[in-house]
Amino acid sequence: MKKFTTLIGVLLIGTLGIAQEKVWKVDPIHSRISFNVTHLLITEVTGQFKDYMVSIKSDKTDFSDAIINFEMSTKSVDTGNERRDKHLRSEDFFNVEKYPKIVFKGIRLKKVSDEKYKKAYKLTGYLTMNGITKEVTLDVKHAGTVKDMDGKTKAGFKVTGVIDRYDFGLKWNIATETDTWAVSKEVEIVCNLQLMLDDA
Repeated sequence: MKKFTTLIGVLLIGTLGIAQEKVWKVDPIHSRISFNVTHLLITEVTGQFKDYMVSIKSDKTDFSDAIINFEMSTKSVDTGNERRDKHLRSEDFFNVEKYPKIVFKGIRLKKVSDEKYKKAYKLTGYLTMNGITKEVTLDVKHAGTVKDMDGKTKAGFKVTGVIDRYDFGLKWNIATETDTWAVSKEVEIVCNLQLMLDDA
C-alpha cells in the first residue's frame, strides 16, 4: 500500500510539473525564419519560410530549461522570385509533395554567456529535412524579456547557424564557366523570434 501511495504521489508531482510549464508562442508580426545562400560565390540570396510553428516551454526566466521545437512548411518558401521559389519546391531541392515539412527538435540548450541582455546559448537538436535527420548545433542570443504596451510578456531571441545542404540530400548545383558554383553548399540560418507568454 505504501509503495502504491508513493507511486501515486510521484505521478501527481509529474503531472503538476507538466501543467506548470510556461508555454510561449510566436508573435508572427515581429518574427521571421529566414536563410541565406551565396549565388555564384559573389552575392547572397535571402529567403524565408512564411508558414511555420515554434513551440517553446520553459519555467525559468533565463530559459535554460527550455524545450524547443520548430516546424516549417516547405511549400511556404519565399525568396521574392516565383521562378526560383518554384525550383526550390521541386525535387531538385525541398520536394514539397514528398517532404512537406522541415522539423527541428531541440535536445539540449547550454548557456555559454550570462551577461544582462546578452544571454547566449548553444542549441543542439535533430534537424529533419528531405527525409534525412542530422544533429545540428545553433547559436542562440536572448536579448531580454519585457512587458509590451498591452501588458503582455515578450521575449526576444536570435537563432543563427550554418548547415551543409548536401548533408540533407539537397545537392542540385551547376558549375559556371569561371569554375564557380551557382549555389553554395552552406546555408546560413537566421531566425529572429519574438515570443509571447501564452496566458490562456
